[in-house]
Amino acid sequence: MICFDVLHPYYLPQYLPVKDELIKRGETAHFIVYRNLEQQAALDALVSQHQLNVQWVNNAEEALAFYLENKPKWVIFGNSFDASSKLKGISKTALMQHGIGPKACYYTVSESDMDVRFVEGEYRLNRLQQLFPSKTFIDTGYAKLDPILQGCEKGLDLKAIGLDPSKPTLLYAPTFYPSSIEKMAKQWPEHFAEYNILLKPHYFSLSKAGYKKQKQLLEFWASYDNVYLAPVEETNLVPFMASADLLISDASSALFEFAALDKPVVWCDFYHLRWSYRGIFKFRFNKRMDNDLYRYAGVAAHAETYGNLKAVVDEQLINPDLFAPQRAKYTQELAGRVDGLASKRIVNYLLG
Repeated sequence: MICFDVLHPYYLPQYLPVKDELIKRGETAHFIVYRNLEQQAALDALVSQHQLNVQWVNNAEEALAFYLENKPKWVIFGNSFDASSKLKGISKTALMQHGIGPKACYYTVSESDMDVRFVEGEYRLNRLQQLFPSKTFIDTGYAKLDPILQGCEKGLDLKAIGLDPSKPTLLYAPTFYPSSIEKMAKQWPEHFAEYNILLKPHYFSLSKAGYKKQKQLLEFWASYDNVYLAPVEETNLVPFMASADLLISDASSALFEFAALDKPVVWCDFYHLRWSYRGIFKFRFNKRMDNDLYRYAGVAAHAETYGNLKAVVDEQLINPDLFAPQRAKYTQELAGRVDGLASKRIVNYLLG
């Protein structure tokens, strides 16, 4: 038995290609899913959609108890797990980080006591190895993209969701914080009327009370005929990336994932900061964001303000190859091999 620890629904898009590869090889995959009032609708929908073998738990203590009793061969985590050391000698543990973006937590999560971490590319493997010389890192690539690269993921049916398949399609996938959502014009879908707009925010923007203003804006934008807002149940970004011609985002993993598909990206340099991250407190923002944020800024065209966003988007769609060399260069460092075989490499290691 191989178990996937699903603390949040957005871990699943990284897990699912690995699960599919395991099933092909006759292995059994179980998903340990944490109940959560804010996320339960999304979790129920995902479990049903993918027909997962699920063990529901309420907290990490119950998850640990399940692992200790059932002794799976591997437990795969999408983030740190405080009790991972208690599984030593019982189950092997692996970390598959759910994103490849520039936030500092990409690195600090490796402080967790895991037997192995699957990583994306030689640059990040070397950097992690320098930070944690006693730990084991395996360069596999980024499994989340495999369904698109393999041609299995066909994307959304634009006509079925009320959009015009003859129009170019933009994907706006902002993170929840720091986010560009609050800095977008309230009527921005009017300004982009010649495009379809897919809104795919982080699920925190739709489910957490602290982001209710973001939710109100997103729902207002969804009232436009050229806009589709993904409900909170649709946590998987992969079909949206497959459907879009261009991505608009801020400093999120989505930006680098989309660039790895060699499609144009527009990076919003405008975002809302809480007062506790401004002025003399800006060090908190700098601590949250890794230096890679600036190292990889060249992967995309940048919109410094909402006022020049439209011009940047138009130019990128007219000349989609303008940043192709930069995308190739930075993808090699951030995502590693983009060949659709990452999940196979991961399974080879798990079963080796």
